[in-house]
Amino acid sequence: MHLPQSLPALRFLTCGSVDDGKSTLIGRLLFDKNLIFDDQLATLAKDSLRFGTIDGGIDYALLVDGLEAERQQGITIDVAYRYFATSRRSFIVADAPGHEQYTRNMITGASNADLAVILVDARKGLRIQTHRHAIISSLIGIRHIVLAVNKMDTVDYTQTAFNDIISKFDMFSSSLNFTTVMPIPLSARLGDNVTQLSAAMPWYKGPALLDWLERIDVSSSVRRPFRLPVQWVNRDDAKVRGYCGTVAGGEVAIGDEIMASVSGQVAKVTKIYAAATEVDRAEMGDAVTVSLSDDIDVSRGEVLCRPAERPNVGEQFSAHVVWFGEEPMHLGRSYSMKIGPTLTPIVFTELRHRLNVSTLEKLAAKTLNLNEIASCKLAADRMIAFDPYDSVPATGGFILIDRASNATIGAGMIDYHLRRSENVRPQALTISKNQRVSLMGHAPRVLWFTGLSGAGKSTIANLVEAKLNARGTHTMLLDGDNLRHGLTRDLGFTESARIENIRRVGEVSKLMTEAGLVVLCSFIAPFAADREMVRRMLEPGEFVEIYVHAPLETVIARDPKGLYKRALAGKIKNFTGIDQSYDVPKNPELILDTVKTTADELADEVISWIDFN
Repeated sequence: MHLPQSLPALRFLTCGSVDDGKSTLIGRLLFDKNLIFDDQLATLAKDSLRFGTIDGGIDYALLVDGLEAERQQGITIDVAYRYFATSRRSFIVADAPGHEQYTRNMITGASNADLAVILVDARKGLRIQTHRHAIISSLIGIRHIVLAVNKMDTVDYTQTAFNDIISKFDMFSSSLNFTTVMPIPLSARLGDNVTQLSAAMPWYKGPALLDWLERIDVSSSVRRPFRLPVQWVNRDDAKVRGYCGTVAGGEVAIGDEIMASVSGQVAKVTKIYAAATEVDRAEMGDAVTVSLSDDIDVSRGEVLCRPAERPNVGEQFSAHVVWFGEEPMHLGRSYSMKIGPTLTPIVFTELRHRLNVSTLEKLAAKTLNLNEIASCKLAADRMIAFDPYDSVPATGGFILIDRASNATIGAGMIDYHLRRSENVRPQALTISKNQRVSLMGHAPRVLWFTGLSGAGKSTIANLVEAKLNARGTHTMLLDGDNLRHGLTRDLGFTESARIENIRRVGEVSKLMTEAGLVVLCSFIAPFAADREMVRRMLEPGEFVEIYVHAPLETVIARDPKGLYKRALAGKIKNFTGIDQSYDVPKNPELILDTVKTTADELADEVISWIDFN
């Protein structure tokens, strides 16, 4: 079907709680406007008999629910997109899933929408997922809402039921910064007020849904600053470099002076290519390659801008985050953040408050669980360019990725820059790491001994340090129990406290490698993500993971400090191996079996590994 290109397109999202009728509504729109081909209609009739949820009738939801799993379960799982047009406007509609476990898919659909149609079942009223989708729509920048009170036929088309839902939504959404909220009573299944006003509700004087969608003006007068996040540096030859990306805001023309945001270097635009054609200018949404007059410092992830409209450049910011992970978020744990083409490690430094999605109350919290929304402070491990999300979504929105599984575990919208990162700058030092290392006569390393309590980590680490010391190696041994009396005395043994414990030890170890030392660390460090965090703090090859292995039954039998006995009796909580899990290293540099081999022999094994690596 050809869409008229001259019509102003409207991108809208249908969302709300499960079974509120989102897919049925879109299907009904397509049916009523004769936008279904005869063969599609015949297939729909057959599928309605097999998969439909309406006895003896056409199930319009099946026009949108394309996945076999969706049809069998009668739910929407993925975001389904449909394109259609009327004589007045063209439309791109995203049908978002209602189930809580697919909230991440809803955000995908909302990210490019101009308007959201939030459906509510007239019998059930506002539900938690209705609230959550309204909050996310607001955070994602949607300013126009249609509150579609669906299934009015099930409440006898009574105005009282409609007014009660509208009153409650008005109270809930008053602080969500919507520009327009249009309430419409309808029955998607029967077609009431979908494309034409229904005689069943003579008390309703407003527009039908389609009429409102055709007429609403969602254009914004907000001018976005020029932004070109660089996705790729194209080197045709030694002299010419092109910077490729999609214009995320504003426009650019040949002769314009632009800046590399992070480095601050400035040059003029000499050429612009769009679709392999040289053009004079480009605007928001255009995929381009830009050549500059000077060879300035621009690499993948850099953001090109105008000097007078430079984005924020820093390491720390405040953002609203929607958490998708099955495992809770932990302060201090290192995650990956993808913002535009930039991928960088990041940690949550503070959870300012969590939103109660029913009341919008700001609640104190120490972690985030699945589908929770919170205002957080985050810190990247390097300087990046970014904007507030409501200013430039492309440079203000990000996703969070688990560094071990590569699963997407969150999405965020930046609120503002934490200027503290501008006020604290690295001090240039006269003596370099290489100069310190040259005085030592050996390479710095972090020998990280990990394993269950009682496995023999401290014993072997002590022996290794003694052997290294005897041959003139400069060392420092950091033992978990010893540091609990000083550096980490304020920390407990919850998962979050253990993460912070390892983060501090990692930072200290990094400083010691800067001094040229071989650092021996003896810590249970039960979580693989945290050991990997320390590895990434150091230069390649400096982190050596040594798994000191002993079966749980063996360490329980040894129990040199009586800790397992107390943990099994319930007197010690969060004890690794009993009521807290231990992530066995998958690819350690060394595995030491303390059941079959003596501690002294294992220490020699470590020394041999060091000598040959």
